[in-house]
Amino acid sequence: MNRDPHQMCFGLNLDLDRESVASFLQLMGRPALVETLASRLSSEEIQELVHFLTGVLKNNMSEDEYHELFLLEQSRHTHN
Repeated sequence: MNRDPHQMCFGLNLDLDRESVASFLQLMGRPALVETLASRLSSEEIQELVHFLTGVLKNNMSEDEYHELFLLEQSRHTHN
């Protein structure tokens, strides 16, 4: 899923959209970009962004996935 940034495109089909959004999110996670963007966001933009992304996570991940994949911790529901 490492599509070249110049090959990202959206709206043609779901598989290509998913590959492109994965690449887009990877690009958004680059430290220099994150630090630059975060330093320029207004309080309102921060709240809107966190609200939107939290909603996307909640709608598309189980609680276990959230803890394991986003928080990088062992799920609270994992029993050994």
